[in-house]
Amino acid sequence: MYKHVFSIAEIGINHNGSLKLAKRLIDEAKTAGFDAVKFQKRDIDSVYSPEELASLRDSPWGTTYRQQKEGLEFSESDFDEIDSYCKQVGIEWFISAWDIPSLEFARKYNLKYNKVASPMLTVLPLVEEIAKEGKYTFISTGMSTMEEIETAVDIFNQYGCPFELMHCNSSYPSKNEEANLLTINTLREKFNCDVGYSGHEKGYQVSLAAVALGATSLERHITVDRTMYGSDQAASLGILGFQKMMRDVRVITSAMGDGVKRIFESEMPSRNKLATPHWYKVHKENNDG
Repeated sequence: MYKHVFSIAEIGINHNGSLKLAKRLIDEAKTAGFDAVKFQKRDIDSVYSPEELASLRDSPWGTTYRQQKEGLEFSESDFDEIDSYCKQVGIEWFISAWDIPSLEFARKYNLKYNKVASPMLTVLPLVEEIAKEGKYTFISTGMSTMEEIETAVDIFNQYGCPFELMHCNSSYPSKNEEANLLTINTLREKFNCDVGYSGHEKGYQVSLAAVALGATSLERHITVDRTMYGSDQAASLGILGFQKMMRDVRVITSAMGDGVKRIFESEMPSRNKLATPHWYKVHKENNDG
């Protein structure tokens, strides 16, 4: 039997610093039937150099890279509110931490899951700290080599931390012809683990194909408007797209079955009516006689 596909609505930074917008996206993810929502957390002075933060960058929050990054980060009180709201709505939430201080920050919420974002897969001190926590972890593999993936997997195995890989293309938005979905099978066979799909393509046909190939989890960015400010918006699905995708995911998973050939009870009327044509009955009677 196909496993339930664990569905993750990646809110990420598409909230643009608005707690009100974040709550709306949580509501929409819950309505669409997603299992969890995910946010991103950065300690910007750990992730970016002083030179990067001082560089010019126009944004709704100012003209420097620091002002933009600070505008996109939620405060501790904001995350307290998100934690409370997700419990109220009845949906899991978790964080992809981009640095060790952010990972330590997330511990106060006792979240059920961790996430290694694709850019962090090669940041081995962070990977090791995540593995040490022992929480079920989704590991995105965009822009990584098989050798780099193997190194991260070895760390998780060393600490006995449960995980699944997520096949991913890290261009925003990604091209359908570069989805390379058969890599889901390659990763599953090489690492003997569950493999999900984290998509950044426009539309959702590729994501449905990933589910049909046996992806055990599905992560897509959610937005209320793909033209809003933000680097992830164009690679996101709008509200209607999210609802349609989850509807179709449920159809696909229910249709896959268990691979055992059988005659269903619903087929019996057709079998009784159509499976033995008159000429064959006559032929069989003559030969039996």
